[in-house]
Amino acid sequence: MMTSPYFVQSSSVVTRSGHQNGAGRTATASLRSRLPDRRRSGAPVCSVEVKVEEQEATISEQRTSSAPSSAGGLPELLPQGTEHLKTETNATPLSPHSRRRRQLKVEYDEDGGVSPVKTERWDPPDWKKQLGYIREMRSSRDAPVDNMGAEKCYDTEAPAQVRRFQVLVSLMLSSQTKDQVTAAAMQKLRAHGCTVENILTTDDETLGKIIYPVGFWRTKVKYLKLTAAMLQNEFGGDIPDSVEGLVRLPGVGPKMAHLAMDIAWDQVSGIGVDTHVHRISNRLGWLKKPTKNPEETRKALEEWLPRELWSEINWLLVGFGQQVCLPINPLCSVCLNQHSCPSAHKSSPTKRPKAGSPRSPGAASPLKIKTEPKQESVVQDERKKEEPQHTLVSPATQRRRLKSKV
Repeated sequence: MMTSPYFVQSSSVVTRSGHQNGAGRTATASLRSRLPDRRRSGAPVCSVEVKVEEQEATISEQRTSSAPSSAGGLPELLPQGTEHLKTETNATPLSPHSRRRRQLKVEYDEDGGVSPVKTERWDPPDWKKQLGYIREMRSSRDAPVDNMGAEKCYDTEAPAQVRRFQVLVSLMLSSQTKDQVTAAAMQKLRAHGCTVENILTTDDETLGKIIYPVGFWRTKVKYLKLTAAMLQNEFGGDIPDSVEGLVRLPGVGPKMAHLAMDIAWDQVSGIGVDTHVHRISNRLGWLKKPTKNPEETRKALEEWLPRELWSEINWLLVGFGQQVCLPINPLCSVCLNQHSCPSAHKSSPTKRPKAGSPRSPGAASPLKIKTEPKQESVVQDERKKEEPQHTLVSPATQRRRLKSKV
């Protein structure tokens, strides 16, 4: 008979039939006799007892897997049907609270223990107050962009597809061009027929005369012809309805694409940033750090400016830059933001002279050239060569000039 320290002698054991065994029987013998009887008789087993045994077996497996094995490194073998006795004597079932805490710990370990970092939203100081003052200064709506911008250059009675194309053409012509010149060119182009078909059938010389004198008019003639061909072949004669499609067109950049989406398709996809918006945003301190080009300004503005203001900000700042916040010599004395603008009452940067010109910082004045005593004559000779030579005039010629003056 197998003996084990896990089995304890008992004086009497009550069997399933209710008979009491003698003192010489062990708990092991009664268990062995009881399990085969269940299988042979086919008697139903209590579901509560089976569930308890399964839970205890699961717990014992978890503990044995985490605890070191017995001597020799091998797991301890027990007689069949006696595993739950070992669990009852040595293993203590875990409470639901301890299990819950352990599961939380596992989930925390799987996440790597990295907590999400909260980023604070950056807003420029006094930007709402400054924007309100700009709205007040722009309330009259009498800037060039109000009457001759891209929103005013298309034919309102034309079909929707033609109107969208005219909006795109006006934006392409407005690059490096004043609104007055763009509006005049668009008026002549609409009289000629500003459609995809007419642009393709018009020769380059005629098209150049129509849009002249817009800036870089020769290059824009090529862009208009290429864009019209691309629209007819790939987009069915209409302009693309996405920024990705618009920037694929020759001569169309991010600023034009976002403005075309807003004006032509009535969709706000981003902020249209031109030179005015770029300049004024940097002057007002609306950026975390100064930007170098309009595209950097657009990305910086979109990080903090509420989306509902994206469509309005271009119209506001462009007109404000045309009337008050001028590129050179801004009118800070009449600006309502002169007390909150960090660039107020500062002289505008002058244009840097070209390298090598007399005004360039590196160029030295002839009067300040230091020469050695032996070189003075050489420098004087060079100055005489550079000075204009007076031609000799005869006495008769001098008398005639005096008579004419008298």
